[in-house]
Amino acid sequence: MKLITEFLTSREGSSRRDLTLLFLTFAVAFFQLLSRLPLLDPDESRYGEIPREMLELGDFITPHLNYVKYFEKPPLHYWLNALSFSVFGQNEFAARFAGTLCGLLGVLLTYHLGRKLFGRRQGLLAALILGTATGYLVQARINFTDMTLTFCLTACLGFYAVATRDNEPRKRLYYYLFYLFAALAVLAKGLIGIVLPGAIIFCYLLVSKHWRLLKEMRLLTGTLLFLLVCAPWFILVSLQNPEFARFFFIHEHFQRFLTKVHGRYQPFWFFIPVLFGTMLPWSFFIPVSLLGIWRERKLPLADARLFLVLWAAIIFIFFSKSNSKLIPYILPIFPALALLMGETFSRAFDRESRGLRISGYLLATAFTLIGAALIVYPHLAPRPQLTPVSGLVMGTIFLLEGMFSFIALRKGQLIAMFIAICCCSYLLGIVGPPLLLERIAAKKSMKELALLVREKAEEGALVISYNGYDQSLPFYSQRRVVVVGDMGELKFGSEQGDQSAWFIDRAGFNRLWDSPTPLYVLIDKQELDRMRSAVKTPVTLLGEKGNKVLVTNH
Repeated sequence: MKLITEFLTSREGSSRRDLTLLFLTFAVAFFQLLSRLPLLDPDESRYGEIPREMLELGDFITPHLNYVKYFEKPPLHYWLNALSFSVFGQNEFAARFAGTLCGLLGVLLTYHLGRKLFGRRQGLLAALILGTATGYLVQARINFTDMTLTFCLTACLGFYAVATRDNEPRKRLYYYLFYLFAALAVLAKGLIGIVLPGAIIFCYLLVSKHWRLLKEMRLLTGTLLFLLVCAPWFILVSLQNPEFARFFFIHEHFQRFLTKVHGRYQPFWFFIPVLFGTMLPWSFFIPVSLLGIWRERKLPLADARLFLVLWAAIIFIFFSKSNSKLIPYILPIFPALALLMGETFSRAFDRESRGLRISGYLLATAFTLIGAALIVYPHLAPRPQLTPVSGLVMGTIFLLEGMFSFIALRKGQLIAMFIAICCCSYLLGIVGPPLLLERIAAKKSMKELALLVREKAEEGALVISYNGYDQSLPFYSQRRVVVVGDMGELKFGSEQGDQSAWFIDRAGFNRLWDSPTPLYVLIDKQELDRMRSAVKTPVTLLGEKGNKVLVTNH
């Protein structure tokens, strides 16, 4: 315990040693059992299928999903996944590798930024906070674009903050890294890769009145670097697909933000409980870390704290205002909050902090209650999402975290509380994701049925997703899928060229079912009876999972 305390509280130490220890520690939590669960529908399967088709078609400019054009996202995450497939094969580990690596690198980058902006101790504490934040770790192990964007935005904004320091000897390098990662953020998620950094930097210059920074930002050469990195793909994809610009910029940006066209509307306050839940256990310490920022704006390091607050606040408000909201959207604020909390804890280690003690007692009380609730939940809930063993394991960890925090606070040992929270949260991060996601995977993946299609479907047979597009079916069957009824996100692609053979209505399906063509159909159980009554050829059941069944007409 003494060695750990000395390691955490020391202001001096080798950055290479710290980074190595952080890498070895968190690589276990981030990568363990990464291939254990099938890809989850819809996001994981979608972002596995697009790069699979890139490799199969040899087309890395125009993204395809189910072999039709798909322009909802830029290609950076697809390219990384395609590279991962080329190295590791087309499997779950490879599909999740790039996003998980971005999550791990985000922890290491947070250490570097904290060390540069505040000092060695603050950077180390910030990295530990980010790496043990439950929502960050869980989402880093899921294959979607938001963790790739989070790493790019963290590098972009963090390198800018470092470059603005008066005593920074490598200003030029950090400014160019800022422009480089802004371009990569655009390639990861679109215009927000430049809109959000631009808004944050403008507000920072406005509040701090450091307009002199505009003269040293290498605006001309930096903009050229930015365009050199991100413009070629936009130019090439627009030349090959004249319909791209309108769909990507109007439908996927302005309409997504300003309207409810994507069906993801949530109230303005949606991200408040989301942030609290996903950044546990550290969300208890966010308020005290934000207090006094304005009051201390003239003190040393105040500029760095101000920039981090604006980083977190502007992104949070931007997505809260948007009419399209999903839980991962606020991931880019996690590193900024971790850096603020790391600096707050570092100061509290040197002098008493009443605010942190109060927050600690609140955490200890809440986690003790949560732990007890998790233990009894599987035995009392009519349809529990956790097994009794899962509830016992996770509940015990929460109980231990609450109890150890109580004991440390009663003894006045804030450092001991920090260590207890880190250790218990790290343990929860290792055992929690497999336990939490196992039940979800059972409902949200059709892997077993898709593999059955891959095994049984002969050449010339058609694979059909009835009443909507099932994302995991093409990835695991490695076959193009005929979609019956609702086209969902494939609607735009279905309108490009003649796709009539691959998108059909129920009447067309009924005729096809009664034809000599072998069909393998994934369909909801409740739809099956209606389909049976509308066709003549008998239905042969091949397999079932959850509310889905796989049937054939031969």
